Amino acid sequence: MGRVTRRAFAAAALSALVLSGEAAASPGRPGRRPPGPDGRDPAADGSPAGEAPGPTARSAAAANAGQAAAAAEMRGMWLATVVNRDWPSRAGLSAARQRAELLAHLDQAVRSRLNTVIFQVRPAADALWPSPHEPWSQYLTGTQGKDPGWDPLGTAVAEAHARGLELHAWFNPLRVATHADPSRLLADHPARRHPEWVVRYGGKLYYNAGLPEVRGFVQEAMLDAVRRYPVDAVHFDDYFYPYPVAGQTFDDDAAFERYGGGFAGRADWRRDNIDRLVRDMAAGIKKAQPGTRFGISPFGVWRNASTDPLGSGTRALQAYDDLYADTRKWVRERWVDYICPQLYWHIGFPAADYAELVRWWAGVAQGSGTRLYIGEALYRAGDPAQAAPWQDPAELSRHLTLARRYPQVKGHVFFAAKEVAADPAGAMARVIADHYGQPANPAS
Repeated sequence: MGRVTRRAFAAAALSALVLSGEAAASPGRPGRRPPGPDGRDPAADGSPAGEAPGPTARSAAAANAGQAAAAAEMRGMWLATVVNRDWPSRAGLSAARQRAELLAHLDQAVRSRLNTVIFQVRPAADALWPSPHEPWSQYLTGTQGKDPGWDPLGTAVAEAHARGLELHAWFNPLRVATHADPSRLLADHPARRHPEWVVRYGGKLYYNAGLPEVRGFVQEAMLDAVRRYPVDAVHFDDYFYPYPVAGQTFDDDAAFERYGGGFAGRADWRRDNIDRLVRDMAAGIKKAQPGTRFGISPFGVWRNASTDPLGSGTRALQAYDDLYADTRKWVRERWVDYICPQLYWHIGFPAADYAELVRWWAGVAQGSGTRLYIGEALYRAGDPAQAAPWQDPAELSRHLTLARRYPQVKGHVFFAAKEVAADPAGAMARVIADHYGQPANPAS
C-alpha cells in the first residue's frame, strides 16, 4: 500500500479498531524482572507513576537544561512481548483486555513525558499483525497461529500517533523460538517447511544468517509491516548471532563451506552476513516507505581496547567478536539512522563503566550523521540483586546528567515498560523530575 499519513491512518484506524465489551483493565503487577532487552542480562554487575512531577528546587537547573534540548530529544521505552515480558500480561486474554493493557502502556508513556514507544512486534519468527509470511504470535493467545481477533500493531500505531507518540516497530530478525523443539512450531511454520534454515543452539532455535535465502525471507517478513503501517522506525535489538554458550557450537558448517570461501575465516564471514542483513534491510526500508527510519540497540561494547586500539576502555563481552556484529561500522557507514547501545552498567563499574562507554559512543557517532541514543537499565533500579549504585534512585538521573556533556547524545530509551509503570525504586520519577520537566516534543 502507498504511504499513509499519520493523521489519516490514526483517524481511520481508531474508528475501525475500537472494541466494545470489556472495560479497560490495567496490566498486572510485574513479578521478578528479567534483566535486559528481551529478558537477557548483557553483563551482570554484581506504586505506578501518576502525573509526572514538576522539577524540585534541587533539580530545576537540570530540568531547564533538559527543556532546552527537548526539541530533538529521544525519550523512549521498550515494550517487550517475548515471553509476555511487558505485554500482554499473560497469553490468552480477550482482545478487549489485551487492547486495554496496551493503551495503558501508551498512556503511561505520555504521563512519564516520553515521546517514543519501541514495540516488539516480531519476538520469535512470528507476528503481532496479520502477516502473510509468519504465524500469529503465541504470546497473544497462547497458541501459535491463532488469530487474536484484532490487530495489535495497527492499533498501537494509530493510538500512539493519536497521543503524540512515535511508534517504532521492534523486530528480532533471527530468533525462531525460545525452545529447541521444532515440532512445537506450527506445522506450516517457515522453519518447519525449511528445516535446513534452522540451527539449534543454547536451548533455542535460530535462523542461519549465513544462508542468503534466510536473510531474504526475514527481510521480506519484516518489510510487510513497514508497507502496511506508518511506523516511525524499524528497530532491531542486540540479537544477531546468539550470545556464546560455554561448550556449545553454532553449527553453520555447511553454509560456511558453501559461502565462506572468500573470507579469511568464519568470524569474518559471519560478520559479513550480519552486515548484509543490516545494509539490505536499510535499503529495503527506504524503498518500501521513504522517511521511515532504521535503528538498532546493540550490546553496549563493540570491542575492548585491549583487543583493538579503537575500542573502549572496558573488559567485557564484545559485540564484534562474540555476536559478529560490527556495530561501529554500521554507524560510520550510516547504514542506520540511529544507534541505541544498551549501556546497562552503573557509573564507575570497573568492567564496563557507563561514563567510559558514553564517551566512546559519542566519539563514534561524531560526524557520522547517525543519531546516538543511550539504552538505560531502568529494570535494575532498586533490584536487591544488583550492585549498591542501583539501590540509589538517583543513579539513572545521574546517567542523563553525565550524557548531557556530549552533544552527540540525543536522548535515552528505558528498559522497559513494566518498570516505567511500576517504578518500584522511584528512579523513573527522579528522571522525570530532574530532566523531563515539560512534555516531550517528537524525537524526529
